[in-house]
Amino acid sequence: MTLLRNIVILTGAGISAESGIPTFRAADGLWHEHKIEEVASPQGFAANPALVHKFYNQRRQHLLTPEVKPNLAHFALAKLEREFQGQVMLITQNIDDLHERAGSRQLIHMHGELLKIRCTQCGMVTQITDSITEESICQQCKAPGSLRPDIVWFGETPMHMTDIEEALLAADLFVAIGTSGNVYPAAGFYQLAASAGAETLEINLESTGSNFGEVRIGSASQVVSQWVEELISDSGNIK
Repeated sequence: MTLLRNIVILTGAGISAESGIPTFRAADGLWHEHKIEEVASPQGFAANPALVHKFYNQRRQHLLTPEVKPNLAHFALAKLEREFQGQVMLITQNIDDLHERAGSRQLIHMHGELLKIRCTQCGMVTQITDSITEESICQQCKAPGSLRPDIVWFGETPMHMTDIEEALLAADLFVAIGTSGNVYPAAGFYQLAASAGAETLEINLESTGSNFGEVRIGSASQVVSQWVEELISDSGNIK
């Protein structure tokens, strides 16, 4: 591998599955009791805000249980950020805070964060660990019933896309971890980075048949850790 200066990494549900967070597609996954549009769309929220709040309250409390914690893959990516001589930009599709808990700081949540709420009236975003309801009041504008999860739902535009596109165009290496390389946004990110000359690497539990230049198969905790150690062992890439 040539000397790298800018690495952009996209993580998906697969990296958090080993930490006890259900994926979308598993038989007991996030949607097994609900239709997606009921709990993850603006229309669903407008039709039944109580159900949507209950769904995200449950997910928030699950995230905060002692059993849910970063795994080796999260810690490996935080180590890469600390020890790599160039730039590491981490983009996650996940709404959990496991990357932050592991120590990652150069991080973009493109789908929002479970531990944040947003006021639909004044736009204020605040941290939250408690449950909220359709009667909850915004602490800034005092509007009742105006709070929603600060989550990108189906049909909404992902966050920070300009920053993400700029990072991809400047990347020497684009890595997708725990997300299908053939499905957007990973497919679009791959296309943009590859068109700008970046090397590409996919790390997944099973083959997706993607066009990435290199594919490594196995559990995220094992494969990501090994890849990071290989990368930072290169004396030219250690501070």
